[in-house]
Amino acid sequence: MRILVATAVPAERDAVARAFPGPCTEVPLPTASLRRHTASGTVYDLLAAGVGPALAAASTAAALTAGVLGGAPYDLVVSAGIAGGFQPGAPLGSLVLAEAITAADLGAETPAGFVPVTDLGFGTVTHHPPKALVDLLAAATGARAGTVLTVSTVTGSAERAAELRTRHPDALAEAMEGFGVAEAAAAHTTPVLELRAVSNPVGPRDRAAWRIGDALTALTGAFGKLTPVLESWDRHEPDEPQEQHERHER
Repeated sequence: MRILVATAVPAERDAVARAFPGPCTEVPLPTASLRRHTASGTVYDLLAAGVGPALAAASTAAALTAGVLGGAPYDLVVSAGIAGGFQPGAPLGSLVLAEAITAADLGAETPAGFVPVTDLGFGTVTHHPPKALVDLLAAATGARAGTVLTVSTVTGSAERAAELRTRHPDALAEAMEGFGVAEAAAAHTTPVLELRAVSNPVGPRDRAAWRIGDALTALTGAFGKLTPVLESWDRHEPDEPQEQHERHER
């Protein structure tokens, strides 16, 4: 089993790495490097993929392609890191697993409101991780399962938070990379997960109220609990019927 874990920044990558005992191996890529850990025969390659959906997609795609060209493709991609949580569903310090990874601001503004790009006849707005695996991991980690939104602009007002919740009533968290990582994984037909630890509420920005350290600690603890599940998971085991992603052609 080979698993690629993509975080936005090195601090998140290092929080994941603390879940693995022993040293790591640096694996150079053309534009980045992986930190490789091995546990119970499973290889975990940790990548600080960059901030935002575009850079996260490009970096993840490069790592996935390098794996294929090297004769060692990945079995699973995990987008991981901290996030804002919609209150009260995702309190500070809690964990969220994506049942749906949704691009919240990919579309068009109209006089009638926001229209997702799929309603315009283009592209994709949502990817669905394997439901059976999400259920197993939620039970193992205590994470809440729901929609994780990907945004290019972090929410900074109560009005924006309310708008997102109206359009996405199942949303538990927002972050900036999950959809980009999922797009890269889908291009390689590789299953994807998104795991987030909540560092702040979605809404008015109040840096003094953020709990980044607590969220990073929760992220470390989550990986300590989910690795035994991942190591026993068979990606070829049938999942409950569900579209892997929603796609509309032009």
